[in-house]
Amino acid sequence: MAAEGGGKEMNEIKTQFTTREGVYKLLTHSEYSRPNRVPFNSQGSNPVKVSFVNVNDQSGNGDRICFNVGRELYFYIYKGVRKAADLSKPIDKRIYKGTQPTCHDFNPLTATAESVSLLVGFSAGQVQLIDPIKKETSKLFNEEVGSSQFSLSLSCFFLQRLIDKSRVTCVRWVPGSESLFLVAHSSGSMYLYNVENTCGTTAPHYQLLKQGENYAVHTCKSKSARNPLLRWTVGEGALNEFAFSPDGKFLACASQDGFLRVFGFDAAELHGKMKSYFGGLLCVCWSPDGRYIVAGGEDDLVTVWSFLDCRVIARGHGHKSWVSVVAFDHCTTSVEDGDPPAEFSGSDEDFHEQIHFGAGRDRANSSHSRLSKRNSTDSRPVSVTYRFGSVGQDTQLCLWDLTEDILFPHLPLSRTRTHTNVMNNVSNSSTSGNPPNSLPNTLPRSNSLPHSSNPGNSIIDSAFIATSVSKFATLSLHDSRKERHEKDHKRNHSMGHISSKSSDKLNQLSSSRTAKADAAKTLGTMLCPRMEEVPLLEPLVCKKIAHERLTVLIFLEDCLVTACQEGFVCTWARPGKGLLSSQNNPANSPSGTVV
Repeated sequence: MAAEGGGKEMNEIKTQFTTREGVYKLLTHSEYSRPNRVPFNSQGSNPVKVSFVNVNDQSGNGDRICFNVGRELYFYIYKGVRKAADLSKPIDKRIYKGTQPTCHDFNPLTATAESVSLLVGFSAGQVQLIDPIKKETSKLFNEEVGSSQFSLSLSCFFLQRLIDKSRVTCVRWVPGSESLFLVAHSSGSMYLYNVENTCGTTAPHYQLLKQGENYAVHTCKSKSARNPLLRWTVGEGALNEFAFSPDGKFLACASQDGFLRVFGFDAAELHGKMKSYFGGLLCVCWSPDGRYIVAGGEDDLVTVWSFLDCRVIARGHGHKSWVSVVAFDHCTTSVEDGDPPAEFSGSDEDFHEQIHFGAGRDRANSSHSRLSKRNSTDSRPVSVTYRFGSVGQDTQLCLWDLTEDILFPHLPLSRTRTHTNVMNNVSNSSTSGNPPNSLPNTLPRSNSLPHSSNPGNSIIDSAFIATSVSKFATLSLHDSRKERHEKDHKRNHSMGHISSKSSDKLNQLSSSRTAKADAAKTLGTMLCPRMEEVPLLEPLVCKKIAHERLTVLIFLEDCLVTACQEGFVCTWARPGKGLLSSQNNPANSPSGTVV
């Protein structure tokens, strides 16, 4: 594991890191923030979010960036690794009163150099459609009763919303559509809107369309077309994030009740689900080919779920606090052609037939969607590597590789070290007298986890919780925040109030009947395998890159972008991509150099 050493080095903010591709470097002069560059006091504020769009500008500089900091929303030309950022010239800047931006999303289908459609969700429940190039506000959805336009007064925070009065947690344009968008709220509901429809002057009335285990879909009863078109109620507690599959056919939802649920979007049917190890799920993303989903949350783990098999295939442990964002790197994800050629036939059409997709809207032109299907008659697959990353409240960036020894575990011994070691340890546990449901006395180095010193206890007994949960539970970044973080861990299905200073409290809490009952429902099942039942990934890179919790991770062609709660949006150049043009390179001037 590429973790840092102890002492001073562990707390040092890193400005570069190395992978097999080379060195990634932080471009300090490509940093975006508020124009005054003063760190934002983030207490009580919503997470900083970043959205990108390309407007196909003929000048070759068509990337645009939007980010929110507190009550402010900024829109800039994004110059990336090519030129230094000019914070004195935002294309658009907005300051809101009584409510804060929480999330936003561009529509890539309608974006031009003269106009873009940007959806912005707010803490008071509204959704605003704006054009930051024209500096226009087109429409407001879920406005307060009696309002015909977006109010900047403080009173707008307190008035009743017609559709949902809770905070907007995620907003996305429906892939392939110029007018449909989906909005999630902390109430646990999602709403489908059409920008052409109004929201009406009265609260909507709904009728049941489809219902399943812990979810329901309702249509809006109205004589004329109005918003919302549909209301989804998913799980218990907040719906923290959702993500469309690359072809737009499926929807993955990460909820505060700890469940990942994957739906067929058009049919509104549940395809599959999984449960976090404990606590809520906060983030979710799809692999570029739609075969795998990664989720992260309050268990400090990243969990890899197979869409085809509907099961957890791996977990990753590297973070010391809640995982706030996960994202696949489509540029580094790769498939190396193997021998014989008949071994891989991963055309888009074959893959769509296998999982009953239609023709994909967005994947047809993706080179990364051509991943192999292993030939059952040949033990040698092509070489597959999925790269994904994660950032968390521990201020750390982790990069992970998901390789064929995890994806295809039934290979010769030399190719399946991780899987074989896990199974051998499980076998040794049984032969040494340990109960079959307990953790083995030792785990392989590549899957090292804290384990109970008492092999006779059940996996949900106090000894296990006192050792493993205390390692994975959220650790506060500063002593002054410890009490707040410990309270946050009590939410929903979190396994309790974790205190690193008191093992007595851990033992008392671990004996809670409620916690045991909740864990026993899913732990050890397909929904939530035990730690020893699936391979445990270690990060290729695990670096502290910020002073405050990280809230953004986006992979672009020549860089990756991160952001922290202080309001700084950072650009990390990929290997060989970090040279700014000579006439705009700050290294040529006395003001500074690129690190």
